[in-house]
Amino acid sequence: MDAKGVLEDAYGRLPDLVDTAIRGLTPEQLRWAPQPGANSIGWLVWHLTRVQDSHLAELLDAEQVYITGDWAGRFGRKPDPSDTGYGHSAADVAAVVPESAQALSEYYQAVHGKTLAFLAGLTDADLDRIVDRAWDPPVTLGTRLVSMYDDDAQHAGQAAYLRGVLPR
Repeated sequence: MDAKGVLEDAYGRLPDLVDTAIRGLTPEQLRWAPQPGANSIGWLVWHLTRVQDSHLAELLDAEQVYITGDWAGRFGRKPDPSDTGYGHSAADVAAVVPESAQALSEYYQAVHGKTLAFLAGLTDADLDRIVDRAWDPPVTLGTRLVSMYDDDAQHAGQAAYLRGVLPR
């Protein structure tokens, strides 16, 4: 298998992880946190999608999915491209209020579709392209895509764990 194939396989697994974490949950369950200031399932899935959307838009030199539709409003947010969840305070986390699991799923699917289309157009040689010189060593496209996947998988796992401890 080539490197691009590994990335396509990895990203292809994320929709099931996200769906398992949020399927059938009410807006209240999506906003529930195990203690004050902790992340909720809804915030975790919103955040993982926002980060993927933000990074992908940067790689494509394109507008974020979040900004091109009414996504922000469906989460009680303003359409700010820098609002990805990084640096969120406890109050910011609590202010992410998904209207439904469907809203989270639809936003995730829109970003996921764009991600798969991007991956389909890559060659293994593209993965060596430097995309961020702010780090030492500079970040290649392949490294950025692995980092994005890793962040998504971790947050999807956290959301699935929280689902398991939701009050009944």
